[in-house]
Amino acid sequence: MEQATPKMTRRQEYAEATRQAIVGTARRLFAERGYFATKVDDIAAEARVAPATVYAVTGGKLGLLNELITTWTTDPIVEATIGHILVSRDPVGIIRELAAASRQMREQFADIIRVMLSTAPHDASVAAQKDQATSVYRSSLVPIAERLDQLKCLRPGTDVAHAVDVLWFYFGYGSYFILHDENGWSYERAERWLADQACQELLSRGRRRSS
Repeated sequence: MEQATPKMTRRQEYAEATRQAIVGTARRLFAERGYFATKVDDIAAEARVAPATVYAVTGGKLGLLNELITTWTTDPIVEATIGHILVSRDPVGIIRELAAASRQMREQFADIIRVMLSTAPHDASVAAQKDQATSVYRSSLVPIAERLDQLKCLRPGTDVAHAVDVLWFYFGYGSYFILHDENGWSYERAERWLADQACQELLSRGRRRSS
């Protein structure tokens, strides 16, 4: 039998509630004001804690941004999507599931991604966080490309490495920002178009219809 998870003490509950308040406040202020314009004192005041508590709990702004990026890159949808794809035999369905998952991630975490991308060119530590997040993101595309290769559905001349590059092009950082934010497309329209284009680019002619 699995052992029940021990209940948190009141002290632990308070500590966790404090941490969540700090992280949530930082996320909102980073999105509203930008990383550089947000001060630790601002986060502390909004979260109703002392500035020293922000540093003690999260390590300051850099630690807060790192925690937000980790929350995004380790969201359970990543593992769930890969798990579904690894047992799928439908190439089109695989790409459509990836499109749907990337849309859901973008809708949920767009604010964090924007802060990371806008701050990284001006801060070496945030740039390092961006590089790590990008590595994690691209790595999650590898088993998807490998599954398409296993199903022998990739266009002639397309290997796994090229397939990862194509998947990154359509489902990396830029696509939804351009289509949704700049072009004004709905997320639904953007998801559908990106999936269609990725299918056209990656799959052999006879495998572009869902089974």
